[in-house]
This record gives sequence, C-alpha cells and structure tokens, in this order.
Amino acid sequence: MGALVLAITIFYLIDVQPISWRTGEAPPVDRHFIKITIATIVGSILIQGLLAARNPKEADAPADERERLALARAGSLSGFILGFGSIAALMNYLVHPNGDLLFHGILLSLLVSTIAESALQIFFFRRGG
Repeated sequence: MGALVLAITIFYLIDVQPISWRTGEAPPVDRHFIKITIATIVGSILIQGLLAARNPKEADAPADERERLALARAGSLSGFILGFGSIAALMNYLVHPNGDLLFHGILLSLLVSTIAESALQIFFFRRGG
C-alpha cells in the first residue's frame, strides 16, 4: 500500500504542476482529485485482494500485541505529519486566500502522511515494535 500511495503521490505532483506556492495560483481541484480517488480505490482493491488470496490465513488473523503497538506508533507519528502539513496549508491560505491551493496543500499533506505511516510501519515491524 505504501508503494501504491507513493506512486499516486508522484503522479499527483507531476499532474498538478505547475503550482506556484508563492503567488497562490493553483489549478482547479476536480479532475486531479477524481484521478487520484479512482487510482487509490482500484489500486487498493487489487492489492488487498492479491494479498488476501496469497495468504488467506494471515489475512483473517487478528493483529497480535506487537503488531498493534507498531501500527499505533506509526499512526500516531503520521498524524503529526498530517497535522503539520494541514496547519502549514492553512497558514498559507492566510497569505494567499485561494481555496484550490488550500485543498491541494491538505491533500498533499494527507498523501505524505500516508506514505510516512507505511514507512514507519515497516520500520517498527523490522525493529521489533
């Protein structure tokens, strides 16, 4: 899932360019958001289905205590990243009152925090919780 979100984020950054963060100019939201939403839904369904079909016993097994701790720590830290990015986008909105730019900033924060959550999960699982 981390690789999927990373690929979607790179696609998003290439597709949305050029955004001028200094002037407050941003392209309209609709077509970019629709592309990202469809890619995320289809990609998630395919990946989750393939993973569940590959190892059905593990897909039905509940997370043990070590896994729950790693997932909680990764979610907590990625929440800080989402919060920081959202506040940065809101502060930018005070300087450049453009709703499209605000939307793109918060969406980018969400994508980056999701990538960070996946990376942190991998780190905590390999480190042992």
